[in-house]
Amino acid sequence: MAESSAAPSMKKLQGKVAIVTGGASGIGETTAHLFAEHGARAVVIADIQDKKGQSVAAAIGSEISAYFHCDVTDEEQVKSLVDWTVATYGQLDIMFSNAGIASRLEQSILDLDFSEFDRLFAVNARGVAACVKEAARAMVERRVKGSIVCTASVNARKGALATDYVMSKHAVLGLVRAAGKQLGQHGIRVNAVSPFVVATPLMCELHGKRTYEEEVERTYEPLIPLKGAALKAKNVADAVLFLASDDSALITGQDIVIDGGLLA
Repeated sequence: MAESSAAPSMKKLQGKVAIVTGGASGIGETTAHLFAEHGARAVVIADIQDKKGQSVAAAIGSEISAYFHCDVTDEEQVKSLVDWTVATYGQLDIMFSNAGIASRLEQSILDLDFSEFDRLFAVNARGVAACVKEAARAMVERRVKGSIVCTASVNARKGALATDYVMSKHAVLGLVRAAGKQLGQHGIRVNAVSPFVVATPLMCELHGKRTYEEEVERTYEPLIPLKGAALKAKNVADAVLFLASDDSALITGQDIVIDGGLLA
């Protein structure tokens, strides 16, 4: 079991139950560990990468973490994930809807491949909506004033070549704003984080560099105005922790950009 690095008085999620989709690697994995360090009573790792997800849950500790296979494109699987979490741990306080994919094609508007478009939207837009819906329904039913956090992207605030990816991340922000307004009456907060490029396993694979995180970081670091450090998964996880905790008790329908000043 990973030892907690946060002092008891500083733990922000004491007694909370959380789900992290896309939790088998990258930002999701880092956030799951951080949730556990901050006193979460249970952290459920949801992913389709079974071996990696089981490994993350084991590293956190079987007494507070479990892996659940879930393809977010299938709402019934998302519902089963939420139902199992509530049945096992008695409640759901935090949903980090983080599962997402990047476009495999450049996808300019002139050459838009709608089969690829549909594949990407099924995960990045529909999948996130299913996670927000099912988590919110469980929270409302049990009168839990929970927090839902979604992973968007800096591309949700600007244009780029990958038309389908940009559109999907704009959809996430639209969902967060709509759900934030609608669920406020139940005391449920809905927010997003929008990171610039993080050298996750997925991003390294897309660049053909499965083991060279530093090389991916060097590619994008010159684009960031804030110098001195490359963007890491931990930077994003810290923002998610803030939004998941009572530190952000009056923040909903918002998006935190983690980009070192790129969009400034």
